[in-house]
Amino acid sequence: MKVIDTSGWKEFEDMLESIHVDIKKLANESTLPVSKPLFRGQSNSDWTLATTLERYAEEKYSLNDYYRKILAAKPQIETFTEKTWTIPTLSEYEAWLSKADLRSIVEYPAKEYLIYLRHHGFPSPLLDWTRTPNIAAYFAFNKIADKKTKSVSIYAFMEVSGQGKHVSTWNPFIMPIGPDVKSHKRHFLQQSEYTVCISMGDDPYVYDCHENLIKKNDEMQDFIWKFNIPVKERFNVLNKLENMNVNAFSLFGNEESLMETMALRELYLER
Repeated sequence: MKVIDTSGWKEFEDMLESIHVDIKKLANESTLPVSKPLFRGQSNSDWTLATTLERYAEEKYSLNDYYRKILAAKPQIETFTEKTWTIPTLSEYEAWLSKADLRSIVEYPAKEYLIYLRHHGFPSPLLDWTRTPNIAAYFAFNKIADKKTKSVSIYAFMEVSGQGKHVSTWNPFIMPIGPDVKSHKRHFLQQSEYTVCISMGDDPYVYDCHENLIKKNDEMQDFIWKFNIPVKERFNVLNKLENMNVNAFSLFGNEESLMETMALRELYLER
């Protein structure tokens, strides 16, 4: 992972444009796929890349154990949401998992259900990204972690760089999920995609930490830039995003997000 401390939003935009030029050059020169970057905003540059499941539970969950949990929660969730998900039974899932390998493991039989849970607060092994840096910037700057925070972070992730995808049973493995899945409308409003990190374990597969793989600094694949941007840029960035209609209401589309957008406009941007 390459960490870049920027002087402000303008420098971030200039660096991002340079990266886009480099990626376009790679795509023109390679016969193998070159990924378009995904972006993620975090409101404190001291935070690591961690899923909500990592932050919620101390132990690593195996894919099998986690599936048991979301399967157990399904009847109550369906009762109160009046939504229905057709997903494998536990025995069907275990049969699929016993035959899966690292390349097919992310063809998750219940990924639409998993994504829905992620968008509604259930601890998830999915790390969420967006295809646009402006949406990532909104999530970075909208709610600053605390008054002591000096900078926020916007991550850019490129899965493959024209040299193929290399898989090893000895190392954690990152794979993307999305974007073409049936899910909650937030998935599409936020132009969401997801990554999941999996490694071999006793069960045999466990959800692992993205940071474990990123620390290896593999420039052939799974490359990440971390741009740190000063918090003092918050007003300018949110004002620019508001003029582009990137706000809570455009990204969530419910009454609470409407109130949040009105408050931002009238109590902050118009002051």
